[in-house]
Amino acid sequence: MSASVAAVTDVPQVPIEVVTSAGAYDVTVALLREFVHASGALRAVAAVDRGADAPPVLVDCERFLPIEVDLGDRILQLDHAAQLGVTPPPIPHVHQQPAFEVDPDDGKVTGAIGGLEHLAAAVRALAEMLGERSVALATFETTNAELPLALSARAGGGEPVVVTLGDQSFELA
Repeated sequence: MSASVAAVTDVPQVPIEVVTSAGAYDVTVALLREFVHASGALRAVAAVDRGADAPPVLVDCERFLPIEVDLGDRILQLDHAAQLGVTPPPIPHVHQQPAFEVDPDDGKVTGAIGGLEHLAAAVRALAEMLGERSVALATFETTNAELPLALSARAGGGEPVVVTLGDQSFELA
């Protein structure tokens, strides 16, 4: 066995459990799912703060794909259309934008007037709904299918929203 194959097979695997509920995180799952559908995002991810002594819970909701909740020691996987029995809080005001034209070398994002700011405000509001020190990230389509636009924000409002295009990141003023 080669060293590279041995390295890959020696990595401990976190067990994946297919479930119909993520328990205490059902509201977060429902919130992200509603945000993806309302905003037209390709994906929304939440890093939900569990306090200083624990890593965050990662909830990953990709458009029409199973939703994953990473608890650190195990991963819960739910069907995208799972009936959760919870009512999420109303999502931030958001509406879909046409695909942005992007130039990662210059950091240029071109789209509907105010569209990027609208989505950035919605992602920031989503982060606030997740709770103190939590982070929200949403990925949106661009005219270059290989280069989606990602917006991330931390709850608390003290940090700018970060725009990521490929390997380039920019703070949104």
